[in-house]
Amino acid sequence: MARSKEFEENVVLERAMRLFWEQGYEKTSLNDLVEKMGIHRRSLYDTFTDKHTLFLKAMDRFGERMAARWEASIKQASTAEEAIRLVFNLVIEGEEDTPAGCMLVNSAVELANRDQSVDEKTSYGFAKSEQLLTDLVEQGQREGQFSKRFEAKELAEYLHNALSGVRVMARTSASKEKLHRIADLSLDILKR
Repeated sequence: MARSKEFEENVVLERAMRLFWEQGYEKTSLNDLVEKMGIHRRSLYDTFTDKHTLFLKAMDRFGERMAARWEASIKQASTAEEAIRLVFNLVIEGEEDTPAGCMLVNSAVELANRDQSVDEKTSYGFAKSEQLLTDLVEQGQREGQFSKRFEAKELAEYLHNALSGVRVMARTSASKEKLHRIADLSLDILKR
């Protein structure tokens, strides 16, 4: 007779995601995962197959989490400019009790050039972010907030690049004031 699981899969996946987010894939050992997740090594293998599969599921979880956070921020905004500013603020300020930066950006830097699965997941997440930004820039251009000097897609690519840089810098000792200045300039460029 098979034993029933003695843990909630979503809860332990969330714990693994946070550990990978904070430490990265290479630095996170199986022992670290077992300890942080509060499960036995056998349960980790039975539920998630191996460390790499667990990491990919954690990346998916992070992507879903961030998409929901971005959408919630955007819904609060009354203009496209305000929506983009709220996205920058979310990236800069982070959330209480979460690691700094972005797990997708961290994973892309650490692994994408040598792990096709990670490259596919990060590329997909980045494409979704760029599309969301394209939609906001198009809205801002229609409403006269942003210049039409450049195509919305080009501006969204620029914004995504700026956001990616801010995500990396958020993991360093860079001040939030500096990151907000970068956000301000990025928004100003949309109007030129």
